[in-house]
Amino acid sequence: MKKKMMAAVLAATMTAGLTACGGNTTNSAADSSADTTAAGSEASTQAVLTESGEGQTITFWHSMGGVNGEAIDYLVKKFNEENEKGITVEAQYQGNYDDAINKLKSAQIGNMGADLVQIYDIGTRFMIDSGWVVPMQQLIDADGWDVSQVEPNIAAYYSVDGQLYSMPFNSSTPIMYYNKDMFAKAGITEIPDSLPKIEAVADKLVKEGGAGEAISLSIYGWFFEQFTCKQGLNYVNNGNGRQDVATAVEFDQNGAGVNTLTAWKSLYDKGYAPIVGRGGDAGLADFSAGKAAITLGSTASLKQILNDVNGKFEVGTAYFPKVSDADQGGVSIGGGSLWALNNEDAAKQAATWEFVKFLVSPESQAYWNSQTGYFPVTTAAHEEPVFKENIAKYPQFQTAIDQLHDSKPESAGALLSVFTECRTIAETEIENMLNGGVSPEDTVAKIAEQDNKSIEEYNLLNE
Repeated sequence: MKKKMMAAVLAATMTAGLTACGGNTTNSAADSSADTTAAGSEASTQAVLTESGEGQTITFWHSMGGVNGEAIDYLVKKFNEENEKGITVEAQYQGNYDDAINKLKSAQIGNMGADLVQIYDIGTRFMIDSGWVVPMQQLIDADGWDVSQVEPNIAAYYSVDGQLYSMPFNSSTPIMYYNKDMFAKAGITEIPDSLPKIEAVADKLVKEGGAGEAISLSIYGWFFEQFTCKQGLNYVNNGNGRQDVATAVEFDQNGAGVNTLTAWKSLYDKGYAPIVGRGGDAGLADFSAGKAAITLGSTASLKQILNDVNGKFEVGTAYFPKVSDADQGGVSIGGGSLWALNNEDAAKQAATWEFVKFLVSPESQAYWNSQTGYFPVTTAAHEEPVFKENIAKYPQFQTAIDQLHDSKPESAGALLSVFTECRTIAETEIENMLNGGVSPEDTVAKIAEQDNKSIEEYNLLNE
């Protein structure tokens, strides 16, 4: 067993990740573990060229429950009925993302129980380090598949050194949701695109628009990362972890952290952004209930918000706000992607690749978008009737498409080993700042100190 693989198992609580963005990111380099992964699976991947996958049964682990799970089941059933190679996919729900990756960590190496697994964005670094995967690029190259079919800003997120390590599947970005009725009542015609501009109209939204709170802003580590992204600054060092493995955060040195928390605390101190809870969905309830004029959330939350609002007011969407008016950065991708596991069975790998191609086909992606609100990761899906009908029915989703296209591959995100811990640390310290009157400077220093300790410990295990 490779040392990196052993370290990954020993560090079972250290979920790894790829997230956050900055203006200095590239796809030019990965650490030695990426090279080891590619080399270790090269022989079995080459065998895919002589295998068709015909008659194989493969296992697909996923973390989609509710309506998303129903959409997965539909696609799996459709593939099983229509593929001409007699391939059967057995889809198995593994619980949430953390449950799925922890089950993978504890599975027997070499027979991991699955052939394809859906992993969230912040599990990317772990998967690359693990040595358990066949990089998707090798399957793409073996088949001569045209990777330009994938949205470039989404593909860039999961690419390292020119290799697409996993296939994007359920991709999302954060956007701003606003109550059009409250804005109209307050006489606000220009939608604010930055935190200072939100602060500038907050009083009117409350006093004239009838809002109980100007913005329902959940304390969410992903938002902290995205605010860094919007500033076009790096989250970690070494070219955002892409020129070499990240050894420390950089948001404490380049001003990104203090800029974000200064603007955030100002909204809180003036009563415009009270504490509404932690996590991605914490801010949605007050907005959907008609209490807050603005909230931030994932593009994948659009349908749920519209269902919860149920016509009580008109929901508007806008780009995720900048930290300052001069910011020129973009947003990074969230959600999850598909990873092919290296079980040293070329026939199953071939069958897995056939299923992956089906899931990212224009028809499948248009259906997936219409049922879930996630981006279609394949550009040609925009031409499908189902997609066009969905956009006509939910025009607010066009904001997500436009924002994605207006971002750049340079905003792909940071490679970082311990983003799960870092996200929790950020949420804890931001909450402490708001509750306890801690300064933005001291808060950023506390976040950085704890993040750097986690990064150092992980890197020592994976030398």
